[in-house]
Amino acid sequence: MGSDLHRPLGQDIKGRRKSRGGLFRRVGGIATVMTITAASLYVSVSPLPLQDPPVSVSQVSNPVDVAARGSTSSTPSQPPSGIATARPDSAANVTRQTMPDGSVVTTYSPRPRDGGGPVLIDAQRIGQDPRAATMPNELLLEDSSYGRLPTVGPDGLRPVEQYARPWSGARGTRIAIVIGGLGLSQTGTQYAIRELPEEVTLGFASTGNSLQRWMQEARRTGHEIILQVPMEPFDYPANNPGRGTLLSSNSEKQNLANLREAMALITNYTGVMNYMGGRFLSDANALEPMMREITNRGLLFLDDGSSASSLTGEFAKALSTPHAFVDLQIDQQIDEASILKRLDDAERIARRNGFAVVLGSAFEETVRAVAKWSDEARLRGIEVVGVSAIALENQP
Repeated sequence: MGSDLHRPLGQDIKGRRKSRGGLFRRVGGIATVMTITAASLYVSVSPLPLQDPPVSVSQVSNPVDVAARGSTSSTPSQPPSGIATARPDSAANVTRQTMPDGSVVTTYSPRPRDGGGPVLIDAQRIGQDPRAATMPNELLLEDSSYGRLPTVGPDGLRPVEQYARPWSGARGTRIAIVIGGLGLSQTGTQYAIRELPEEVTLGFASTGNSLQRWMQEARRTGHEIILQVPMEPFDYPANNPGRGTLLSSNSEKQNLANLREAMALITNYTGVMNYMGGRFLSDANALEPMMREITNRGLLFLDDGSSASSLTGEFAKALSTPHAFVDLQIDQQIDEASILKRLDDAERIARRNGFAVVLGSAFEETVRAVAKWSDEARLRGIEVVGVSAIALENQP
């Protein structure tokens, strides 16, 4: 019985009849090629696109969203013609009432819409595009004789929301680590920005140097930043925090001028923190105008926790200020092992309360300890967040 298995490959078998199917396959192949060629020629010369054109930013974004994402255009892009823009809470009436015990009750009630048709909701509320993190949102700046000051945007967007470092939103164990004193030492500032994890919040001293330069570098590497303002301690003037110190003996006008001068030094920060200030923070008459100014400008206030007589918590509740207290100062002893132990103490506080806020200074030992501890804490399920995440959650 004959077999083709032993014939060399590629040789025809004599006597085999050629199938008519081969002819049909060749004709079909030629027809397919001609069809594809004709379609290609049609696409190349057709004036009508075969798919939807790409959508530009100006077609989908409102002016605030474009500015929030770092647009450098002097004229913000407009939403599609005829489509109104609104905030996420625009369909509600929001009222806040202070109760006799000092607590604040917030009430939301439906509000009828003005007009008809679709509404474009601005959902970009927290954080900033990392590609534009060094650039301020122009809508959140106010020109003044002191320089450019932070302000609430026309749609209610606040700097504390715009410049906040995004976080997971998971309600696990969270720790905000704040390292202050940046700008006082050029070498120390550079080292801290380079070595600290980007989740760590950096505090810039208003008495420092080259603050705008260091702000840009910190934002470029992902850090949230706050501004440290010197305030009067109990032993002033023997202990002087530096130029522009807010004093309880100053007039309201003078303290506001000093505060605004400090706030105009840099941009892109989420809030203000006291540097010293035991006496000033315990004086209601001196503190109230400052807390009101900070709140009205859409900023948070971080109390460093150094004064048991501080009144910032009471004013934050009354004014609905995003606010946080420091639970532990981690480098009262400038020793890496001691700092690591204090961070472990902060973890226990956070596991008990849900969160904790710690404060350190830009010492080399502190930076090394924080960098090491943060890496290890992540493996234990601890999330290091920007201080704004705690302050916004605590807002009355």
